[in-house]
Amino acid sequence: MNQLKDLYSRYKELINYLIMGVLTTVVSLASYYFCVFTILDPKDAVQLQIANIISWILSVTFAYLTNRRFVFESHNKNIAKEASAFYVSRVGTLLMDMLIMFVSVTMIGINDKIAKLIVQVVVVVANYILSKFFVFQK
Repeated sequence: MNQLKDLYSRYKELINYLIMGVLTTVVSLASYYFCVFTILDPKDAVQLQIANIISWILSVTFAYLTNRRFVFESHNKNIAKEASAFYVSRVGTLLMDMLIMFVSVTMIGINDKIAKLIVQVVVVVANYILSKFFVFQK
């Protein structure tokens, strides 16, 4: 048991990020799937991107709140500046997300649900790097 505690202490930030990343992915996928199963048609390129943007907004908001508190344990008093940096850093991964979804679904014809799962893995890694080195600097 002590070994697990030591391992957690040593890799706390990364472990917490992975947990929050999974939860953020759930928020992203749930909101995306809700959109495409109820009101938006993923076969229409514009509606596909609208669903993608809605899921991005919801998941980035969730990610900021959880990353600030549980992952990077930020005590930055300038929350507006920190949140702005967080959202701006996520715009790059949004564009990457949109490009990969467009190429894989619209151009290649991969199922949008499978493509979205693959995109999430790429985005989680990129977001950690951006958060660690550009947003929540200690």
